[in-house]
Amino acid sequence: MPGNSNPALLAERRGEALWLVLNRPAALNPIGMAMVRALEDALDALPQTPGQRPAALVITGAGRAFSAGGDLSEMRAADGDFTSGAPLFREISRVLGRLAGLDLPVIAAVNGICVAGGLEIALACDLVVAEETARFGDAHANFGLLPGGGGSVRLPRAVGASRAKEMMMTGAVYDAVTMQQWGLVNRITPAGGLQAGVAALVAELARKSPLGLKRMKSMVDGGLDLALDAALARELDICEAHDASFDRNEGLAAFTQKRPPRFTGT
Repeated sequence: MPGNSNPALLAERRGEALWLVLNRPAALNPIGMAMVRALEDALDALPQTPGQRPAALVITGAGRAFSAGGDLSEMRAADGDFTSGAPLFREISRVLGRLAGLDLPVIAAVNGICVAGGLEIALACDLVVAEETARFGDAHANFGLLPGGGGSVRLPRAVGASRAKEMMMTGAVYDAVTMQQWGLVNRITPAGGLQAGVAALVAELARKSPLGLKRMKSMVDGGLDLALDAALARELDICEAHDASFDRNEGLAAFTQKRPPRFTGT
């Protein structure tokens, strides 16, 4: 993948991870149609070949913000009236669904402001690493708007319904420590230490079986909306299928032989 695949979005391979950088820093990285299309282009170009495929995908923002949300200027017509936001919201929702469904770990590396559509991007990721100066919020209520990129669905699953309602209804902004306590943020790094903190997490993930991580993600995400018995049965089915994989047997052999495993993702 080229280093600069689209002006709105930079795609950079950094070690074992592919970093996607929202790249409109002067406007706090708003999520407009160009940004959404650039993100989809990056997902389309994600390497599939073993040895080239990254261990994780990381999303972050250029400048002092992760993202301040949807590009509201795109809802302003030439005559000054406001047009429907449905086309943009539908595209955001669809592409974030693709992001959430990737079969590898997706990490939000949150620097600075992460509100509204920015929060919805973070919610579509598997793991959230935040700088201690990061700030999170839904913020739609401050402007009489509604979340249209999955926020009303994914936020309650991350922090619980009551806390999600508080975040949505008050439009308040919260610090990284509070968001970690509420279950949205996994790790907090010192100011200036975000890239190093994410790199350390990626290094941890890269030592694991890619197939194992893929199936763990499927277990969790696929079981969330199932009844308990159905989710447990699904877990057993996936475990039984995993018994035939190279990585499972390589892991057992490495344990027996007291050596690091050499996973292939198969």
